Amino acid sequence: MKYVIRQNLAQEHFFDIELHYEINTEFTEIQLPAWRPGRYELQNFAKNIQEFNVFDSHGNILDFTKISKDRWKIYNNFNALVIKYNYYANLQDAGNSFVDQNTFYLNFVNCLPFVIDHIALKIDVFLEFPDHWGFACALPAKKLKKGIINLKAENYNQLVDSPFLASSQIQKETYIVEETTFYIHFAGNYIPNWNKILNDFKAFTVAQINEMGDFPTKEYHFIIWILPTAFYHGVEHGSSTMIVLGPEIEGDNLLTDILGVCSHELFHAWNICKIRPKAMMPYDFSKENYFDTGFVVEGVTTYFGDLFLKQAHIFTKDEYLKELTATCIRHFSKNGQSKQSLVESSIDLWIDGYTVGIPNKKVSIYYKGAVVALILDLMIRLKHDHKKSLFTVMKYMWDNYGKTSIGYTLQNYKQAAEIIYEDNLDEYFSKCIFGNEPLNSLLKTYLLQVGLNILQINTTSLTIEEVKKPSKKQKYNLSKFLNENINATI
Repeated sequence: MKYVIRQNLAQEHFFDIELHYEINTEFTEIQLPAWRPGRYELQNFAKNIQEFNVFDSHGNILDFTKISKDRWKIYNNFNALVIKYNYYANLQDAGNSFVDQNTFYLNFVNCLPFVIDHIALKIDVFLEFPDHWGFACALPAKKLKKGIINLKAENYNQLVDSPFLASSQIQKETYIVEETTFYIHFAGNYIPNWNKILNDFKAFTVAQINEMGDFPTKEYHFIIWILPTAFYHGVEHGSSTMIVLGPEIEGDNLLTDILGVCSHELFHAWNICKIRPKAMMPYDFSKENYFDTGFVVEGVTTYFGDLFLKQAHIFTKDEYLKELTATCIRHFSKNGQSKQSLVESSIDLWIDGYTVGIPNKKVSIYYKGAVVALILDLMIRLKHDHKKSLFTVMKYMWDNYGKTSIGYTLQNYKQAAEIIYEDNLDEYFSKCIFGNEPLNSLLKTYLLQVGLNILQINTTSLTIEEVKKPSKKQKYNLSKFLNENINATI
């Protein structure tokens, strides 16, 4: 199967696509994905197709029927087919596509349909863009001639899990941790402090691999597009992450954003890209993929993203507590009184998970998910004097559900946590995961046991700070929680 993609009418944000394939049947159906991994809501990518036509190998027009908003039935009569259409790409975020005179950015899941029942076929993608541009993609790439490169994917799932960015302004560096080569690509008018960036990226990468034991892939690409305007968005992929940030002016805030989102997205290389809910094994791109563990996918990752920066000594204690405070404020001020549980809100992502919605209904799988991850982490650490932690739980999940590619259920996650905790966690799951009661007092109780206190300023804000004058009887392990990488074993 072959796709040919040409940068045409870039000034108007259009590019042209041809799909070539030969299947020995009377008719076939092709499907453009109805959603994309990393954002669990239906998306109407087909609305960006302006003109759609089907031809045989001799250029004769063939009949087709559009049978749904994003599926076509093609009467090919045992012919080789060429499907030609154009696509409008004018969204500068990490999950969509964009083309203009300086940038060719493709999330293939937006714009490339698959042939029903033939999703496992090997795929060649041929891309045309200015020869002097640089590009970034996790797929194997070969330059064929001036202005044309060939990407190769083992199947459709690998293809749409590999975003592509070409630009007139792109630069890269690499670093190696154990057996994996990590690439950092920057696009945009941005001058990186490569020495600091490489040191910090390597530090949080080492911290994550130390906890998880090994890395899922031999290559990994951070593809970072810096815009002149304020923006913050990242999307995880198996061998890469696509990140869009701004503004492009160098400064501490931008670097903190780069480190924060990259640490978060790197942990997704384990958590969702490999440790995946069983309901999503494999992805079904034609409809909703309901799963009830969004708080594991995003909440644990949100919590770990900042904690790894502290464990790697990139954040100071005060910088980490500032980020932890911000996460808690986002939960308690926005949906601390919401009626849904995390399980309900995980399912309802497909309804309104990324919009404001009606008052006091849903909770954020990111922010409440991070708060309950913190509580579980502290419970395990305090019971086992920090020799075990939530890191240990995720290492267990990686070994038993990620490496095996069998997927996990909510019950599997609960069992894993109980194995590490060495007792039942019915009360925790009842209150924090299946329930909707406020978590203020529970969080305060566990934070105090490691020497952190929540100071309530008003109804919409709080501060987390170290206990200033502990009594002589109090022995806090804040240093173990924040400063040591603990390679816990089961």
